[in-house]
Amino acid sequence: MENCDIREFLTHFAEKYENISFLDEDPSRFMHQVSGTKNRETTAFIASALSYGNRMQFCKKISTILTYADYDTFKWIVNRDYLSDFPDNNTSFYRLYTSRHIRLFLRRIEDMLKEFGSIGEFAKVKVCDQNPLSIIEAITDYFKDIDSPIIPKSTSSACKRLCMFLRWMIRDNSPVDLGLWSEFADKRKLIIPMDTHVLTQARRLGLISSRTASMAAAIKLSNTLATVFPYDPMKGDFALFGYGVSVGKDK
Repeated sequence: MENCDIREFLTHFAEKYENISFLDEDPSRFMHQVSGTKNRETTAFIASALSYGNRMQFCKKISTILTYADYDTFKWIVNRDYLSDFPDNNTSFYRLYTSRHIRLFLRRIEDMLKEFGSIGEFAKVKVCDQNPLSIIEAITDYFKDIDSPIIPKSTSSACKRLCMFLRWMIRDNSPVDLGLWSEFADKRKLIIPMDTHVLTQARRLGLISSRTASMAAAIKLSNTLATVFPYDPMKGDFALFGYGVSVGKDK
C-alpha cells in the first residue's frame, strides 16, 4: 500500500471509530461515569490497570470497584474504605489478581494521593520535557516495590495499560479521551498502547516489522503513526482498532 493510500486508509478508520459510541464497550467509559478531576484520574487509573484478559469480565470487576466506592474512588481510597472491601487474603478477585494484590495496589495509590494530592499532581512533578514516557517510568518506579503484579516493574515491556491511561489523560478534543493533563504533557509524544492484537494489525499494514510487543516496538510504531497524524499520533490507535474490527468482519 502506497504512503498516500495508507494515510487515507488510517484516517478513514480513525474518523469512523473515534466517537461517543466507542465508550459503550470500552473501559474508558468508567471515567466518564464519575465527576471531579481527582476522581476521574483515580477511576481511570484503576480501570486501565485492570483492563486485561476478557473485556466483559474485567469490565464487571471495574464496575464492582466503582460500586464499592460509590462512584468516588478518590474519596474511597483516601478515607481507606477500600480496606474493608479487599481483605488481606488470597481470595481471587480477577484471574491471577487476589484480594491482597488489589489491596496493596490501592494502598500504593493511597500513598500517592496523600503525598502529591492527586495522580495528576504526581504526573506533573514527574513529567520531563512534556514527555509521557517519563510519567510511565515514574509510575513503574513508584509501584515496583509492592508485592502486587498489577503495575509493571519497569518499562521493558510495552506497558500497554499505562500507555492507554496516559492516552485517556493527555489527548484532548476527543469524545473518548479526557485531556485532563494536556497542559503539561504533549499528546504528540504519546506511545501507542501495544498488545499482540495491535502489533498484528500494524504488521499487516506494513507499519512495523517487529514481532514482539515491547516498549521499543511501541515507540517505533508511534513514530510511524506520527508521520500520518503529526499533531495527534494516537488517532492511529483508533484507526488500528477499526481496521482490526473490519478484518474480523471479513473472516
